[in-house]
Amino acid sequence: MTKPTSHGGAQRVADALLEEIERGTLTAGDQIPTIAVLAEKYGVNKNTASKAVVNLKELGILSGLAGGNTWVRVPPQHKKRSNERYHAEKEAVLLPEPDRSRAGVSEVDSGIPLTALHEDKAEYMVMEAPDDVREALRLPASASVLRRVYTRRHAKRAGVDRSISYIPYGLISGNPDLLDASKEPWPGGTMHQLHTIGVELDKIVDHVTASMPTSDEVRDFDIPPRVPVIRIRKISYSTEGLPVEMMDIPIPADRIELIYTTKLERWNAAD
Repeated sequence: MTKPTSHGGAQRVADALLEEIERGTLTAGDQIPTIAVLAEKYGVNKNTASKAVVNLKELGILSGLAGGNTWVRVPPQHKKRSNERYHAEKEAVLLPEPDRSRAGVSEVDSGIPLTALHEDKAEYMVMEAPDDVREALRLPASASVLRRVYTRRHAKRAGVDRSISYIPYGLISGNPDLLDASKEPWPGGTMHQLHTIGVELDKIVDHVTASMPTSDEVRDFDIPPRVPVIRIRKISYSTEGLPVEMMDIPIPADRIELIYTTKLERWNAAD
């Protein structure tokens, strides 16, 4: 066995792994050797091999939590999210079902059709509204909401996309289809679902903040170290001025571009 070395050893191990990835010997989703095996293979101590792996994780090249398996990171799908999407969603509401099925703006964001996703799951649950949800939706104490969790993954071992929606249960309880997760994906999305009970949306307000991810988000979304999460809290209002849906959309900052277009009123040419 070659004697362990330390000076420049981590970079040497990292460069060797990068070369294997560039050659295609290791491809996205492939598990890499353990720290012990890497140390043995490249003649370094385990701390040096571990440092090489940590460095590549920080660069977003490898994935995996400390103490577990490590693999070549599956590149996340970069998205462009424009507020003009809401106009397209509303226009699609009145289209025939086949046309609504082809009008999904979330697919436009990523360029991936639903049929090509590795995972596409919707989970529904009726529950008492958490305090922040109750406040946002102006609900009385102990009111119930339909909680919908949407999870998508574009490829095996890729990080997930996840959003959580809350709708007042009393608003939609008269239409059993709106409580049935098996109806997903719903052609026309939430705006059309609300249209089935006579609700037209008048405005949508996005509250955008940022924070560091939770440990669960790091694992599920496959977030490299020190990457924050953009958090969009989307509240939809009816033409009566009532909030009818709240959705939380956390998006790691390394894979999103937010585009906001503000149309300004033109000055009267005669002024």
